[in-house]
Amino acid sequence: MSASEFFHMGGYAFFVWTSYGTALVLLGWIFVSPIFTKKNIIKELKIKYRQQERQQQENP
Repeated sequence: MSASEFFHMGGYAFFVWTSYGTALVLLGWIFVSPIFTKKNIIKELKIKYRQQERQQQENP
């Protein structure tokens, strides 16, 4: 089996490589999405914490 035959996949190359590509993109999204979510949650919590500090300083 040559490399050309391997990449051609017996005539099913489009479907096979599209499936691999889709799976890779989805797995990447599954890996990256929680990281961005965590960053956004931390950012929101910092904002809320600062607001609470300001309120406590204004109303001792």
